[in-house]
Amino acid sequence: MPSPHERRHQRMSVSIDVTVAGVLESFDATIADLSEGGALITGGSLPARARCEIHYGNQTIYGLVMWSEIDRMGVRFPYELNDGPLHQLLVVTRSHFSPRAAGWAARPHATFGKRGL
Repeated sequence: MPSPHERRHQRMSVSIDVTVAGVLESFDATIADLSEGGALITGGSLPARARCEIHYGNQTIYGLVMWSEIDRMGVRFPYELNDGPLHQLLVVTRSHFSPRAAGWAARPHATFGKRGL
């Protein structure tokens, strides 16, 4: 069983343009890291603990902002991402960067999370 600080899902570095909608605003943003359990979104933010929707293609993914900075935020998905176009991109990305694939070590995930940690 993973410790409380371990993630259940492997994050993948991606660059996916999406639209994020909160209660009072909507903005274009980019998913920089993605897993079945959440995403790092850059290009804007909503307040911590805000509920949001992430729109990609014809899919809407619901999220909860776990932390927020002026230009990025960490979003947890209350329902695991397990189908739809965004999940398909995650599957394709993983297939190209499996542990056996060349360059795996060159794709660090150190950019995920709050700055200054």
